[in-house]
Formats: sequence, structure tokens, C-alpha cells
Amino acid sequence: MEIFGYPLPMIMSQLMLGLVNGSFYAMLSLGLAVIFGLLNVINFSHGALYMMGAFVAWMGMAYLGLNYWVMLVLAPLIVGVFGIVIEKTMLRWLYKLDHLYGLLLTFGITLLVEGVFRSFYGVSGQPFQVPEALAGATDLGFMVLPNYRAWVVVASLAVCLSTWFVIEKTKLGAYLRAGTENPKLVEAFGINVPLMVTLTYGFGVALAGFAGVLAAPVIQVQPLMGQNLIIVVFAVVVIGGMGSIMGSILTGLGLGVIEGLTKVFYPEFSSTVVFLVMVIVLLIRPAGLFGKEK
Repeated sequence: MEIFGYPLPMIMSQLMLGLVNGSFYAMLSLGLAVIFGLLNVINFSHGALYMMGAFVAWMGMAYLGLNYWVMLVLAPLIVGVFGIVIEKTMLRWLYKLDHLYGLLLTFGITLLVEGVFRSFYGVSGQPFQVPEALAGATDLGFMVLPNYRAWVVVASLAVCLSTWFVIEKTKLGAYLRAGTENPKLVEAFGINVPLMVTLTYGFGVALAGFAGVLAAPVIQVQPLMGQNLIIVVFAVVVIGGMGSIMGSILTGLGLGVIEGLTKVFYPEFSSTVVFLVMVIVLLIRPAGLFGKEK
């Protein structure tokens, strides 16, 4: 069977690859949206922390003999703790300043983290095996579906939707939103707003670490793996609307699919299609598809 002259298995495989990439875009842009929406900080170090999550998982497996499932939990926690240290020692002094200060600080952190890993491991990729339970593929008839890629999509959706539910539909999420808008009023009710802000930043960067562990068996684990991705992720956040949780999730997945299909019908355009969409959206809705006009 063919669609527009292209075999259906080819289209479906690229669609699945687009969903996988879209899952990474969604998780990373979700972390950025959480940090910006609740802390008002543009976190340019997100790509480096994504890389750090992949490397921490690789080191745990290579040096300590831990398995993939342990590192899937442990690596994001380690990255989250690292993020908490950054927030406690550096970022918290910049909240009342212009966004540019936070952007420059996190850009400097990116260069520092990437430089440390590059000095130890160079720029060549490290091997990261797919866990045995998720090895192989399933024949669906119209395509062969790699089990690990299906797991990436399911795990990403579960984490993204759970995060959205907690922030938008629970009392904890209401406290978080209120704490960023009127911290003195929230503190009057006995809530430790500075601790809540610190944990929020830690959770946002832990999402990047989790995405890094998921990505490790799919792409090479190397110090610059987050460098190109972070530019696309910022475009996703802008298209979805800065600070919009659901906007980041839906836009990330949607743009991943568009990028995957573009690789089938017009491969030369696949690396720029996201930025074309960004330009069109900003011309029509400067606040993004799901953002709110101020």
C-alpha cells in the first residue's frame, strides 16, 4: 500500500520516529514551561541537564553495574538535586532582576557542565544498550514497531500528563501558582514558599534528566547531545506559549510528528520546518498557540 507514492511502512516508521522525537520535545519543553511559568526564569541549561541525565545513567550502569530501571529513577533524582543546588546558590538571587540575567547565568552553567563532561569523555558517543525487557520489535502488519520506541512514547506521555494534572488540577498546583503570584499572602497561610520554589526548579530539571535517560539508548550519549536539541525545544515553548503546560506537551508532540512526516515528503526541509511553524504562529498569535496575551 502506498500514500502519495510512498510505501505505508516507510511513512509509519517516520511517524513513529517523529512521535519519539516529539516525546523528547514535550518533556523538555514541559520542564522549561514549569520553570518559566512558576519561577519566571528562562533556563538555558536545560539541554546540558538533559545530557547530564543520560551520562549519569550511563555511568551508573558502566561503573556501578546498576540496571536501566534503577537509573531511570536515580538519574533524574541526581539531576534534580544538582538543579536544587544551582537554585539555592545562584538562581534565587536573580528572580527580581531582568530575564537576561537568568538566561546568561544558565548559559554559563551549560558551558561549564558540557566542558566538564567533554574533558573526561571527549566528543565521541558512549554505547548505551536497550534494556533486555524492551529489546526487539513487534510486527503490527502495516509496520514493525521497535518496542523501546513505543516505551519512550508511553512513558513520556504518562509523565507529561501527570505533571499537567498535578499543576493544574490539585491543591498543590494551586499553591505553586499562588506562591509565584503573591508569595507573601501564601506564606501567611504557613506555606514555605522559598522551599516550594526550590523544589519546583529541581522537579523541572529532573524532567530534563528523565528525558535524557529515555533518549540514551536511542541516540549516542555524548557531551553535546543537548546542544542542538535545546534550540528546537525553545522554539516549541514559544509556539506553545511561554509558561503553558498543556501547550508545551501538545506542541512538542505535534511538531515531532510534523518533523517526522517532513522527512518523508521533503527531507531537505525537515531541519527547518519547526522554525517556519514558529514564524507563522508568532505572526498570527504573538503569545503562542496556548499562551495568554498580556
